[in-house]
Amino acid sequence: MESTHYEGGCQCGAVAYEVDVDLANTITCNCSRCQRMGFVLAFTSREKFQLKAGESELTEYLFHDKAIRHLFCKVCGVESFAYGEMPDGTPMVAINANCLAGVDPRALDSQHVDGKRF
Repeated sequence: MESTHYEGGCQCGAVAYEVDVDLANTITCNCSRCQRMGFVLAFTSREKFQLKAGESELTEYLFHDKAIRHLFCKVCGVESFAYGEMPDGTPMVAINANCLAGVDPRALDSQHVDGKRF
């Protein structure tokens, strides 16, 4: 996996981060949350993610099996990332590619995941 460095964050700028992530393996999902939110997701390890601003502006939402910490900005409501774990327990970050500066997420060759099944 070849990671590239990006800056990202919410719409209003209250939440900002830097991340090294590979956008060659993005996904879209039709689960009850992802479909409604229109996420294009990429995943990376927690070591490659640095929250630069806005920790106090984040609100958490848990649903289904409550394994993913969906964090969104209290000011503008945008979820630009979420914390979770890989199947082996390794901490990871799900990055909303819609929130990365200089990225056109609709131009990415994303794999579709059938999240409705789970």
